[in-house]
Amino acid sequence: MNFAYQAGAVGGKAGNLMEWSVNNAYKIKDMDPKTMDMSIIPINPIDIGLGSSEKGNTGPAAKPRKKTMTSVYLKFFETAPDGKSRRCKFCGQSYSIATATGNLGRHLSNRHPGYDKTGDIVATSAPAQSTTAVTKRQQPQVKQPPQLDFDHLNWLLIKWVILASLPPSTLEEQWLVNSFKFLNPSIQVWPSEKFQAVFREVFRSMREDVRSCVERVNSRVSVTLDFWTSFEQISYMSIVAKWIDESWSFQKILLDVCHIPFPCGGSEIYETLVKVLKMYNIDDRVLSCTHDNSTNAMHACHTLKEDLDSREVGPFCYIPCAARTLNSIIDDGLRTTKPVISKIREFVLVMNSSLEISEDFIQLSTAYQEGSWKFPLDASTRWSGNYQMLDIVRKAGKSVDAIIRKYEGSLGNKFLLNSAEKNAVNFMHSYLEPFYKTINNICTSKVPTIGLVLFFMDHIAEITASCRDSRHSPDLLKNAAEEMAKKIRNYNNLVCNTFTYMTAILDPRIKIELLPETLNLGNYLEEARAHFLRNYSAVHFPLSTGGYNSVQDIEDKGSVSFAEEIARKKRRASINSASIDELTQYLSEPPASIPTDVLDWWKVNSVRYPRLSMMARDFLAVQANSVAPEEIFFSRGDESDKQRFCMPHQSTQYMLCIKSWNQSGVKLKYKSTEIDYERLMELAAAAENGHFGDKS
Repeated sequence: MNFAYQAGAVGGKAGNLMEWSVNNAYKIKDMDPKTMDMSIIPINPIDIGLGSSEKGNTGPAAKPRKKTMTSVYLKFFETAPDGKSRRCKFCGQSYSIATATGNLGRHLSNRHPGYDKTGDIVATSAPAQSTTAVTKRQQPQVKQPPQLDFDHLNWLLIKWVILASLPPSTLEEQWLVNSFKFLNPSIQVWPSEKFQAVFREVFRSMREDVRSCVERVNSRVSVTLDFWTSFEQISYMSIVAKWIDESWSFQKILLDVCHIPFPCGGSEIYETLVKVLKMYNIDDRVLSCTHDNSTNAMHACHTLKEDLDSREVGPFCYIPCAARTLNSIIDDGLRTTKPVISKIREFVLVMNSSLEISEDFIQLSTAYQEGSWKFPLDASTRWSGNYQMLDIVRKAGKSVDAIIRKYEGSLGNKFLLNSAEKNAVNFMHSYLEPFYKTINNICTSKVPTIGLVLFFMDHIAEITASCRDSRHSPDLLKNAAEEMAKKIRNYNNLVCNTFTYMTAILDPRIKIELLPETLNLGNYLEEARAHFLRNYSAVHFPLSTGGYNSVQDIEDKGSVSFAEEIARKKRRASINSASIDELTQYLSEPPASIPTDVLDWWKVNSVRYPRLSMMARDFLAVQANSVAPEEIFFSRGDESDKQRFCMPHQSTQYMLCIKSWNQSGVKLKYKSTEIDYERLMELAAAAENGHFGDKS
């Protein structure tokens, strides 16, 4: 599709025309200088607060040849109605009518470099015209770089705002415009209405690409849901699709960011979710939905399951978020030590803000051999920050005490911990250390499958049970462990079923050997085997017509011979036998080591298990977490929350979607044509070197 784009004119008519051709490259058409209208647009004076006057020239008086100089400089100034002053057309700076033209020239050179290349050629005396004409005839002998089209700046601003997750209203800030006009008064920043229209069109163009991408997926798709409320108290839901492609690479793409209408209950979430699934034509291919553990989200997913089951489009399951569950469990464990953690956090914030104190702490911790500490320390209220507070007291307690005493005059002694507080920190740090290792493993796993996450959650359950039942555990830990154990049991009740069993055993690191006892029930294996035979035993193979159901028998019923019917039954029996052998053989082999890359393992072994690997592609895409675990446990989540919270309603959908799509590799497009930012930067660099680099 051809797409031609003419840059908005700066100063009436642009000196260059920019075309966006089929190959997505900008072409600069040099125009005949005689046809170029390069007159300066009258610009409203802008107060940029950069001083009020220029110092006079203290050198010797200028020589009598001043008529030409006067006409050159005065062209960029306008005389006030009272005839007593002149005002710069670029910045509004005023000068006395008696100001020497040399001072006016210095003002233009210092404040507005390149001013002489933006205005019309000034008519001078006949000899001067003759000289100018000669210069013009010589110009074709020197290759001139392309002139900068200031419309490019607006496209660069668009990408800046998108990647920085800033609200589009940022571009309306007058001081931002003033800054650009200080660099070059000819710059014209688009009005806010045009920026909004461009953002909406970019969103529409990119969404079409995303839709095409999702429609080409030939496996089942799993989705995850995330929810938040903005500063305007408007509720939103993000929907992300995830799958494994034919080359065994994990793929994910944001489908949409949706406003949930009032009262934001389960029915509103369900209706919004179904609308998006139908828009992307995956409403009959969705395999699972991982939610944020909220009651409304569970009700919506339950309604969706009832709808899909009634249409018999295949299995569907909704799963609670393991990372949110684990985070809630840890919060229960930290409840009794939260006051101590808050005191430590306040001290850490003081160290982070003082270079002197932080350097002293580093020197002391080195001297006491209490580890190496990098500032600023993580003082967030998420898990990473809370554990950092316990860690610094447990591992660098001497250094902490020494700093507090050294700066007691300015800090006081409110940060000193008593012996009971130190003991509580030490107990809690030891108890939570396995949690710390578990969370790091989940966050660093390339594909945190259901099987792997359940394996770690089972380990957490064992730790809490051991602490709760131990006679040596202090009461504060026993009470915390009891509350934590209740949430783990509740999670297991929600997540343990045939569906998650099938997902777990298809992880070659887990299989049956490493399944939690709550999930390793005998009837689950038989149900998994039946599901495999029913849906995957003949899929994508020569004796089948594709899909999940064989339609050949239906189409040919009554038109084949009795002998052919018998032959087909025997073929199906042979296929089922081979399929059973695949599953049996897979499960009979020992599990792979935990560091094994699951997707690489299946990529290599799909030849051995051609039918089972099709099932693995579907089920290994099922997510244990509704969002990336690091966004829940680490300070990275604070930044994401702030960006979403501060985004105004009218731009939330397209701004967040465009950023996510661009980060996923979808090209920014305007009216279905790619915006070539590399070419934009090349043109800007060429114009900079050719025009603005010359300050003379």
